[in-house]
Amino acid sequence: MEQQEQHAEQRAERAQPVLQLLQNERHGVLSTLSDKLDGWPYGSLMPFALTPQGEPLVLLSTLAEHTQNVLNDPRVSLFVHDEAGTRENPQAAARATLICLAEALAGKESVAAGERYLERFPQSARLFQMGDFKLFKLKVERIRYIGGFGDMYWVSRNDFAAAGAQ
Repeated sequence: MEQQEQHAEQRAERAQPVLQLLQNERHGVLSTLSDKLDGWPYGSLMPFALTPQGEPLVLLSTLAEHTQNVLNDPRVSLFVHDEAGTRENPQAAARATLICLAEALAGKESVAAGERYLERFPQSARLFQMGDFKLFKLKVERIRYIGGFGDMYWVSRNDFAAAGAQ
């Protein structure tokens, strides 16, 4: 039993670089499955904030193509990379692809998420006043992390959740 607990702690520790990357970076590429183009991937530059557990929060306009895609199929990915490291050597920089389910937020959860989003992006306050913007949480299912050459692995939903709870 003790060995299993140690193994679980080690797996959760592997999620820490992902959390650090998400905390340091402020935007990524949100890929959705195109409703108009028969499911082809559709990428959009996307600012994001984080829940207390480290899951991304995105503010989407219902008028946007990517939002229509999400409403049709909530399976998305968010690609985030170490922007400074990418300038020096893109192949050596840390990066992660988060495989997620997008979930529209409502009620108290939306209010709390909105506060977190505005902490990171105070200039977005005017968007919250517009009726067509909604907050979505990207519920992490799995993560592919690459810390540099030869440093790559998958992180499970449970291990990411355990790391975010620490």
